[in-house]
Amino acid sequence: MATKRILVTGGAGFLGSHLCDRLVAQGHDVICLDNFFTSQKTNVAHLLSKPNFELIRHDVTHPIWLEVDEIYNAACPAAPGHYQFNPVKTMKTSVMGAINMLGLAKRCRARILQFSTSEVYGDPTVHPQPESYRGNVNPIGIRACYDEGKRAAETLFFDYHRMHNMQIKVVRIFNTYGPRMHPFDGRVVSNFVRQALRGEDITLFGEGLQSRSFCFVDDLVDVIQRMMNSEKDFIGPVNIGNPTEFTIKQLAELVIQLTPEVTGKSVSSKIVFKPMPADDPTQRQPDITLAKAKLGWEPKVPLREGLKKTIAYFAGVDIGSFRAPTPNY
Repeated sequence: MATKRILVTGGAGFLGSHLCDRLVAQGHDVICLDNFFTSQKTNVAHLLSKPNFELIRHDVTHPIWLEVDEIYNAACPAAPGHYQFNPVKTMKTSVMGAINMLGLAKRCRARILQFSTSEVYGDPTVHPQPESYRGNVNPIGIRACYDEGKRAAETLFFDYHRMHNMQIKVVRIFNTYGPRMHPFDGRVVSNFVRQALRGEDITLFGEGLQSRSFCFVDDLVDVIQRMMNSEKDFIGPVNIGNPTEFTIKQLAELVIQLTPEVTGKSVSSKIVFKPMPADDPTQRQPDITLAKAKLGWEPKVPLREGLKKTIAYFAGVDIGSFRAPTPNY
């Protein structure tokens, strides 16, 4: 594999740091760009001594001038409590970040991949969701800053592609979990694991019957790289995630069951129920037919195995040392 100069925006975040690990190990010259709003420098601290890794503190809403061959544009707060904290900034990160990175890619003639999201489908009326489904998004709701920001970013990517014949790739990422999730990101996996380790009640919204699919981070990094390296004419968007569906209640029960197995300590947590938040999707499951056909990919790590690795990570860090990025938690 030829060595490339690769920029990863949001590279110190949960997904970005795992991608940086993979790219550095492959021998590429990797630039990690992050403003550290929701990410942790500890996620990439082990890479700082590597000669082919560089860390830059920078906000993608401002232009930056670099020389690169490929760009993975992952920068944006992705958890509801974080992206709703400053919704205008969230929208600017998606839109201005896309414009700035597309401009950089255009000047460098670089291939660029956009980390889009299943949130572009909103609260779907089609299940599971294929890439052809145009979504059911509330454009004035509290989640719109993220949902519509990512939709606008996809628009920009395709318009740059049509106007300038740029090499773009777009992936729509469904729920992903694993080591290096922020303990206070407000996502169900990190919430449940943190609560179980602390012996706190595990909070479910509604009756816990809303469903999600959970993809382990290693599987996701694998398919993201496959998409970047795929044939030029296949630009997406393509759904990536695990199509195996679980209810939130099933997830909570599994965390309670597995935590003692991993830690060797009993868990006193009980499940409690709270009202559903606004615009929270009732179902979310990817149709990955396209990813299977074009990228030869499907997830391999079962939820039980991935959760054990995630619980072990959370049990091995000092959760109290993590700074909650917003006052929401």
